Amino acid sequence: MADYYELLGVPRSANADEMKKAYRKRARELHPDANPGDAAAEERFKQVAQAYEVLSDPEQRARYDRFGEAGVGGASGGPNVGDMFGGGGLGDLFDAFFGGNGNPFGGGGGRGPTGPPRGQDLEVVADVAFEQAVFGATVGVTVRTAAKCDDCGGSGAGSGTQPVTCSECNGRGQVQRVRQSLLGQMVTSSACPRCQGLGQIIVTPCTTCNGEGRSVLEKTYQVDVPAGVDTGSTLRLTGRGAVGPRGGGAGDLYVHIRVAEHERFVRQGDDLVAQLPISIAQAALGTKVLLPTLDGTDEQIIVPAGTQPGKQFVYRHRGVPRLQGRGRGDLRVVVDVQVPTKLTDFEAELLKKFAEARGEDVGVSEGGLFSRIKSAFH
Repeated sequence: MADYYELLGVPRSANADEMKKAYRKRARELHPDANPGDAAAEERFKQVAQAYEVLSDPEQRARYDRFGEAGVGGASGGPNVGDMFGGGGLGDLFDAFFGGNGNPFGGGGGRGPTGPPRGQDLEVVADVAFEQAVFGATVGVTVRTAAKCDDCGGSGAGSGTQPVTCSECNGRGQVQRVRQSLLGQMVTSSACPRCQGLGQIIVTPCTTCNGEGRSVLEKTYQVDVPAGVDTGSTLRLTGRGAVGPRGGGAGDLYVHIRVAEHERFVRQGDDLVAQLPISIAQAALGTKVLLPTLDGTDEQIIVPAGTQPGKQFVYRHRGVPRLQGRGRGDLRVVVDVQVPTKLTDFEAELLKKFAEARGEDVGVSEGGLFSRIKSAFH
């Protein structure tokens, strides 16, 4: 069946009045009296009526938004299949791990017209070193998840037994109900209340998993982190999320990357930036400095005489590999001229002589530059 909101012709944000108006309009257009002998219009009329019956009920609408058609109980108030465990027991435990409000990514927990639901999507944060993010690595992540029960193989049935076909829905997982309304006969489908939409009944549950076909445990996965990822990158591991009950498929695992800081380099896009601390004398007279790089080699940097603070030395293609393309960014080395905060008497005397030779006023004596500037205001 088409999406209930599309059947009514309303957005998913529509309020009760908007849906009621849309339903009345569609019902008048598709009513059998207005389309005599049109079987397609009659079927569409029934679908629109069913859609409105579900969406006009806040509780059923919430279940439909979360699980789709399989999650609504129709006009008869069928079971909430969002409680995949029938309430209590392991269900409370899984709600604690996966959240009773559904998956944060909008996936997981869904299923078709019949059969066990797909398991929840999970998420985990992977802490990686700066070098691992730049060049790529394989890191382990541990997640609390639901895994197939080893004893029953995920069927939920006890040793030596098998699930049996539900006699109420004949294995379809859904039941249809016919009711009379002001607009005529209406047929609604809902999850079977006996088997909760699974199509099978567990007569003798597995004692290990209590018939759920899965158990809660911690699992560790090895994640291939591609070169060039950064904090905020997300990797999707298909089929590594929680498995569904009674043999349901597994959701996905979303791995969020968090990169540690580096003591020497910072990242700006695909470029690596490093500060090069040098003294006043080195900046004035020039020098050679060896800078250890992430590639494992030392880069010899020739600082020419008269280098000013903030000057950059750029080394092409020595930065971060581009995640969505070829090549690498650049390595940018920024000169940081450091002024000494403490001087010996001998060093101070040398600097004074240097300043005198250049005709520069230094110190805080009354005859210095400050006094001349002050006298200009008299």
